[in-house]
Amino acid sequence: MDYQNRAGSKFGGGGVASTSATNADRRERLRKLALETIDLDKDPYFFRNHVGSFECRLCLTVHQNDGSYLAHTQGRKHQTNLARRAAKEQKEAANKDALLNGGLMPGVQVRKNIVKIGRPGYKITKVRDPLTRQVGLLFQLLYPEIGQNIEPRVRFMSAYEQKIEDPDKNYQFLLVAAEPYETCGFKLQAREIDRREGRYWTWWDADAKEFWCQVLFKTERDERYSNVPGLAPSGRR
Repeated sequence: MDYQNRAGSKFGGGGVASTSATNADRRERLRKLALETIDLDKDPYFFRNHVGSFECRLCLTVHQNDGSYLAHTQGRKHQTNLARRAAKEQKEAANKDALLNGGLMPGVQVRKNIVKIGRPGYKITKVRDPLTRQVGLLFQLLYPEIGQNIEPRVRFMSAYEQKIEDPDKNYQFLLVAAEPYETCGFKLQAREIDRREGRYWTWWDADAKEFWCQVLFKTERDERYSNVPGLAPSGRR
């Protein structure tokens, strides 16, 4: 920066630079530095638009000349976006390699082939709520050889999801899975399950290796007015 002949300075001395002069000098130094390291012809983010301005496709900024663009490439915003783009491309490449090699995404544990040891013992009891007169079923399943740190899981499945028998809209299935046992499927009426507290619940007794599951069906009135404001059931009476 030229400190000679500046307004307010003595001959031979350097005056205080203004803000605009400091910024202009900084941009010029950044431009010269960028010229030594960047070839605009090979820069994938450099673009000249139809009005003659220069754009950075990475940061979506517009610059009036190449010097301004080169100074921008040395700034914090451009460098940060370059680092983010590099990290994203590296992650995508790793995911692609994982899909080609093992067919799995990173972080997904590979499940080994587990030998099934048969179905668990079970007992089904019909139940009825003494207050609401709702009917339901209580399932008790025994898993004496269940795997360590494994708890049985429950899922309801429609008749159209299974491939064992012809679909029937009047029925649904309750599935209970726990490795290394085979998954148990119980055929139920296609009635809406009451999932309010105390109606539907599951409990796993890790000491006795027993799994309990209670299912209560909604009454015809509950099913009819479940979505009607003011008439929907709100709990025990």
